[in-house]
Amino acid sequence: MTKKSFCDIDNFMQGLVRRNPAEPNFHQAVHEVVESVMPLIASTQRYRDASVLERMTEPDRIITFRVTWMDDAGNVRANRAWRVQFNNSIGPYKGGLRFHKDVDLDTLKFLGFEQTFKNSLTGLPMGGAKGGSNFNPKGKSDAEVMRFCHAMMTELQRHIGEDTDVPAGDIGVGGRELGYLFGQYKRLNNRFAGVMTGKGLSFGGSAGRKEATGHGAVYFLREILQHRGESLENKTALVSGSGNVALYAIEKLDELGCKALTASDSSGFIYDRDGISGEKLEFLKDLKEVRRGRIHEYADAFGCEFHAKKRPWAVKADFALPCATQNEINESDAQHLVKNGIHALVEGANMPTTAEGVLTLQNGGVIFGPAKAANAGGVAVSGLEQSQNALRIAWSREEVDTRLKTIMADIHHKCLTHSQEVHGDIDYVKGANLAGFVKVADAMVAYGAI
Repeated sequence: MTKKSFCDIDNFMQGLVRRNPAEPNFHQAVHEVVESVMPLIASTQRYRDASVLERMTEPDRIITFRVTWMDDAGNVRANRAWRVQFNNSIGPYKGGLRFHKDVDLDTLKFLGFEQTFKNSLTGLPMGGAKGGSNFNPKGKSDAEVMRFCHAMMTELQRHIGEDTDVPAGDIGVGGRELGYLFGQYKRLNNRFAGVMTGKGLSFGGSAGRKEATGHGAVYFLREILQHRGESLENKTALVSGSGNVALYAIEKLDELGCKALTASDSSGFIYDRDGISGEKLEFLKDLKEVRRGRIHEYADAFGCEFHAKKRPWAVKADFALPCATQNEINESDAQHLVKNGIHALVEGANMPTTAEGVLTLQNGGVIFGPAKAANAGGVAVSGLEQSQNALRIAWSREEVDTRLKTIMADIHHKCLTHSQEVHGDIDYVKGANLAGFVKVADAMVAYGAI
């Protein structure tokens, strides 16, 4: 990269930070993309004339609203909620809803920005969005969660639609929450439409959607290894988290002959030297999906190690799949991974590695698969769910899985091609950013100044 390109990046980021103060996650996400695409912009007059980068880093709109609901004790409660509709240049807005006490606008802007490129990479006609609330479903009764979801959808339904904006689930928003949200949408609008994805199979959901993000991340890792003449068989992996992404990444790793050694939640992580598979994996699924218990219960049941308030990145393994939350791997964690000879890291969660962590891993020779590529399996199958809803049909699990494998292989190919064309080497971060950017940028240029 030329000295002028570095200056352009610095100048651009200074302006973005000034316009968006106190939003470090958003700054981090934008900087990663800008660093990758600036050489292309510098050599492409139509992108500069259309101010594509300036427009692409500004959300189309941000909707903020209050959600008022009543708890089981009869107390009136209020939470804040948002929908960040970032970019719909290539299709209706598409992105999940997150319920967590730490949700704020910075988090949702970074996620919506990332979603724009992730959705572009799938090849499906989906724009980027994200939403959520600082409501914490942990410790709430089903009735309280229902009342909150119904109250939230009463406002959100004004802003969404199958051709406008199609939300899905995310952290804190699973099958229970999606059912309550969709039910309220249907009641208020008197129509059964594909306005949400991740729905239950009994009311328009897609086979394989729950597993798709975790399975997709492992498929992407397999593509990386196959490109190098390697495989997952007889290898070991570290997995963080114990939600949908982690559970089904562990499932697919096991199916393909790779032993997952760890899983975690906010209380700490378990280390099972024999691997999480079979009866033990079914126990973990029941623990986290049905009983909503804590990860130490797995260690109590199977006699393995539990490390309280720690993360698994100091354990020795061949691969790492962070599947919990953003920025869970910092520079120190990355140093542990490099020291222990980790071969490849694929991000199952959204931006789970800090900028310093990414640099440490890459400088240490670790193959790095970024979230916007590796994590795209979930939204890809959401897109397939939209197609099934529009056609009023349901594909089999096998057909959905075949399509998912094809999409993840295509994303891997795009990352390789765009990285080598612009930067002359294989860098999955740069390749993913470039491939996602070009499709959106070309659409924006075609529309003119809107």
